[in-house]
Amino acid sequence: MKLHPDVQFKTQHAGNAWEQLKQFTDARIALGRAGGSLPTRPALEFQLAHAQAKDAVLKELDLDAMQSQLSLLQHDTLQIESCAVDKDMYLKRPDLGRELSDASRQQLQDYAQQHPAAYDLVIVAGDGLSARAIEDNAPYFIQQLHAACTAQSWTLAPIVLAAGSRVALGDEIAQLLNAKMLVMLIGERPGLSSPDSMGIYYTWQAHKGCHDAMRNCISNVRPAGLSAQVALQRLVALMKKSAELGYSGVNLKDEHEIAAIVQAPNRPKQLF
Repeated sequence: MKLHPDVQFKTQHAGNAWEQLKQFTDARIALGRAGGSLPTRPALEFQLAHAQAKDAVLKELDLDAMQSQLSLLQHDTLQIESCAVDKDMYLKRPDLGRELSDASRQQLQDYAQQHPAAYDLVIVAGDGLSARAIEDNAPYFIQQLHAACTAQSWTLAPIVLAAGSRVALGDEIAQLLNAKMLVMLIGERPGLSSPDSMGIYYTWQAHKGCHDAMRNCISNVRPAGLSAQVALQRLVALMKKSAELGYSGVNLKDEHEIAAIVQAPNRPKQLF
């Protein structure tokens, strides 16, 4: 039998020709190697990112803390929940996250009877697949959107904070509160570099049974992604256009333009 010598790997850390590209992306590139394995630091960073993504999904949304933050607006706030009464059920039964619980439906109906008015807009903030995303991004965004609505003379329904929510949960809320425009803020499925990503779904004349083609989506709203300021500009532009045309969704195009950066960041002359 012919014997082959064992392959001996170098133990020192080996560099990577893509190292210079790391400054342009959060993607896991140019990690290097130690022998035949990852170096300790990127291996531990991967485990941390994985844990943060799991925590974002399993974390319960702190509705009371959010309501306290939004109290500065001096605007009515309602707390509601879906039929997914806990995280286990929420993850196993997506359909229940789209349905209001009986108590929450009654709560909204009672509010509508006590305040029989039509609104231009209702804002719903729901945990979705990342409660962290909503807690980190939604309070500030709602404050800025509230100011933009005031500037446009749009009437605003009570702000609704929703636990166990999927995107479609906002449709019936808008219908019950008689609001023409629905802005649904929801935590997006976390990635290994984005456990705090918030999505914005806009629907004109939302009602129970809306299909996804009726919505416009602005995604990846977070400090390391799309900034809240740019997201707000795009959303308000969509809302104005939607109010003119009387619809939203695939037929409503996002024509908002962002001013180009005059001075581009310094880039290496040679990448490899």
